[in-house]
Parts: sequence; C-alpha cells; structure tokens
Amino acid sequence: MSDKLILTLALVGGTGKLGPGLAMRWAQAGYRVIIGSRQAEKAQAVADELNEQLGIESILGLENSEAIERADIVVLTVKQDAHAATVRSLKEGLHGKIVVDTTARVDFRDPKPPEPPSAPRYAQDEIGPEARVVAAFQTVPAHRLKEAVDEPLDLDVLICSDDIDAAFEVVKLVEGAGLNGYYAGSLDNAIVVEGLTAILIAMNKHYDTKKASIRVTGVR
Repeated sequence: MSDKLILTLALVGGTGKLGPGLAMRWAQAGYRVIIGSRQAEKAQAVADELNEQLGIESILGLENSEAIERADIVVLTVKQDAHAATVRSLKEGLHGKIVVDTTARVDFRDPKPPEPPSAPRYAQDEIGPEARVVAAFQTVPAHRLKEAVDEPLDLDVLICSDDIDAAFEVVKLVEGAGLNGYYAGSLDNAIVVEGLTAILIAMNKHYDTKKASIRVTGVR
C-alpha cells in the first residue's frame, strides 16, 4: 500500500469483541488504525496489547471523538444497546465521513430478527446526508478475525448502503482484512442481514460451534 493510499481507520467501541480483530487485520494490511473508546486509557491499553501481539507500534488508542476527528473512515463496533446513544452523541463528528456500521441488534440469549429500521438505517437518518453509512460485518464471527491475521479467511461479508461508491470503498476494506465483500443493496436491506445474524447464532447453539458464517455462490 503506497503512502498516497494509506487511510486512517477509527474503530469506535474498538475495545469490544469485533473491534480488536478488525484492527489487527487492518494494521497488518498497512492501514493506520485507531482504537476508540469512551475512556482514552482503556483504548490505549487495548492498542498496546494489539501492538505487542503484532510486533508493531502503529495502532493508537484515543477517546472516541478524537479518534473520529483523525479518521478517514469510522467503523462503529459498539454493543447493540449502546448503538443509538453513540450515534447521537458523535453524529456531528461523523459529518464528511464514511461510517461503517457493524451493528446487529440481536439478543444472543434469544436470537430473533429485529424489527425495522435496521441499525445502519437508523444511523444514516440520525446523522443525516452529511455522512455516508455502510452496513458491513454483521455476520462475521468476531473470534475468527484473530486467527492467522496475515492470512485470508473464507468468510463473505454482505455490504449495504444507499451510496454505492461508499459501499465499494468498504468492499476494499473488507478485502484488506482478508475477507470477501459483496454489495447487497440499500441500507433497508441491512435489516435482513441483521436477521441472518440471529439465524447464525441459533445455528451456533444447535451445532455447538462458534464459527457459523455465510458464503455467497454464483456471483463473480
């Protein structure tokens, strides 16, 4: 990745389950990565741990609003019950950004498809047209992202957005993380992807695994 193409990615709520794995994969691929948290100290502690695991020093940890300010693309990896409040509190800082929303509003104890609107649709409506929201990574098993971070995974990611150019920027990010990305329509379709998350959780429980995921066939 040449210097002209290097992007800075901020993972809001990056200290949770999904954020660290994505951070490791993107840092390994050469992106500038910032872990965001409500507490800067917590963010830096996770960043230090990831840097040590990768043998690098480039991942930073900052408070969410500062992480967003420095980022080209913002990735929301917050818990589902914190999603709405996080979007409301940070929305002005998200203006002018591509915002990747990974939220699936599914109760892991009783997985059922959520009611519309989708979480990314809510985020787009709340932030307004000043940001371009893209839904992605809802069906990715978080723990698998930390497996052999310098090698690709046989995982497919459905990507939804009202802005197709933003969607294909996120396809590049997905591929940078070693996964396969497919554009799957507007943000309204993201409610179906959230429902797929409920199905995968139910399958994990039934088959006693944590690795259920989706694959797309018949599309080049």
